[in-house]
Amino acid sequence: MDDQTRTEIEAAAFRRLRQHLMQDRADVQNIDLMNLAGFCRNCLSRWYQEAANERGIEMGKDEAREIYYGMPYDQWKARNQTEASPEKQAAFEKAFAENVGKKD
Repeated sequence: MDDQTRTEIEAAAFRRLRQHLMQDRADVQNIDLMNLAGFCRNCLSRWYQEAANERGIEMGKDEAREIYYGMPYDQWKARNQTEASPEKQAAFEKAFAENVGKKD
């Protein structure tokens, strides 16, 4: 397989993952994704931002999130996210530290 085809297939797989998380399973909470898998939708938007920045494209966190979520993050969050239990929040702190690093 040539590099261009591989890149196109990887991009298609990313788009399908995004569709799955944003449309098919919008009910799955970011905190549950982070606690179980060590990443969530916000991580995917951050990786998108980092890839753009590595290519000399200036993009901030809010812009990357809006591109990934298809709307401002606060709007998506109000539509889809629920309040997490104290237990889930504690698990998130641990998962975040292990997979992302210390919170700012």
